[in-house]
Amino acid sequence: MRIAIGGSSGLIGTELVDSLRKDGHVVLRLVRRKPSASSEIYWNPAKGELDFAQLAGCDVIINLAGAGVGDSRWTEKYKSLILSSRVETTTLLAQAAAEVKPSVFVAGSAIGWYGDTADRQVDETSPAGTGFLADVVVAWEKAAQPASTAGVRVVNIRTGLVAAKNGGAWSRLLPIFKLGAGGKLGSGKQYWSFISMRDEIAAIKFVISNSQISGPVNLTAPEPATNAEVTKAMSKVFNRPTLFPVPAFALKSLLGEFSQEVLGSARVLPNVLINAGFVFQDPNIESAMRTLAAK
Repeated sequence: MRIAIGGSSGLIGTELVDSLRKDGHVVLRLVRRKPSASSEIYWNPAKGELDFAQLAGCDVIINLAGAGVGDSRWTEKYKSLILSSRVETTTLLAQAAAEVKPSVFVAGSAIGWYGDTADRQVDETSPAGTGFLADVVVAWEKAAQPASTAGVRVVNIRTGLVAAKNGGAWSRLLPIFKLGAGGKLGSGKQYWSFISMRDEIAAIKFVISNSQISGPVNLTAPEPATNAEVTKAMSKVFNRPTLFPVPAFALKSLLGEFSQEVLGSARVLPNVLINAGFVFQDPNIESAMRTLAAK
């Protein structure tokens, strides 16, 4: 297949490009600089710049672009960037998809849709929650509408916390744990809906190939874990003590408004994937941590 990807240099995009190319697919990377290879296409989402003709013949268009929600303190300026970087890129690629008509447009999304669910289980049929990230995800998914209106199959991949060493939550947690200074965050009762990187990539491939899947799809492991359970699994797998819990007030001081997401709870189930027959390689947190440790 011929596959175009926005956000190809990010945490998930880098792994996805490599995996798809190993499978023999032609992957076109959208870049915001002058292209240096025939497999690169220039775009500038903030200015709406993209030559749709260069995407002609693509079987799949994927958007994974967006500023990292945990990469900077949540100032009003950065919150604006979190929103605009998602909506602008999705809108532009949805418009491109409406014109060139790929078989599927895979639009990045997140479990932030559900807001804080406490210990209540939610799935793809659940309504949007409240809060900044929930509002962002609602706008993010709405931005894919031009492709859907044009008759293109659209899949909104609501990704959870990706267990990876080189980015995301675990890239910050691992060094602390390896020093023996890890511990639960806040009460530890909050649910973390995670997914291993290999399941994330496999799930994206799965929704591409399964023409019966459209709309929101949760990319999370089937067994969400509390933060205390995550801490216990990391202690076991990495053979380190968990002596220093981090109190909520310290997180609020360190992270500002973003601490609400760290201390919040999302108990998300991937029912669309499960019902479609997807098999997780890392269904629980210990398995995900063992996979992480082996890399």
